[in-house]
Amino acid sequence: MKIDHIAFWVDDLEKMRSFYLKYFDTASGELYVNAAKKFSSYFISFKGGGSKIELMNRQDITNTNETPGISIGLTHLAVTVGNSIKVNEMVELFRKDGYKVIGEPRISGDGYYEAVILDPEKNVVELMAEFSSTGSY
Repeated sequence: MKIDHIAFWVDDLEKMRSFYLKYFDTASGELYVNAAKKFSSYFISFKGGGSKIELMNRQDITNTNETPGISIGLTHLAVTVGNSIKVNEMVELFRKDGYKVIGEPRISGDGYYEAVILDPEKNVVELMAEFSSTGSY
């Protein structure tokens, strides 16, 4: 078994699609529209294979969460981006581009090298380094 995809309700479908295409090694499927349900979505696929992100929009779905990542349900999306140098580079790129860094690069209590940012709609995204067979990040 594996996780096929994770889905987010989003306010601005095109802005969120652009974000995940720009910063992550991804490709986008075609826009799906169900006019009767006033629903539209994109599947964003990681080029290396594996899981996908589904970005969904319906005008009657609104955000009621005041604190990103602090509510019952999905708390964050974790993406392995490469080694610790790549994590650090991405954090600086996000910072330069005006995105909020809510967790500076560090080795977490459970042993992962990670940093945490907010995407354009304040979803929590954890940037993780892949642990190598030599015991380093």
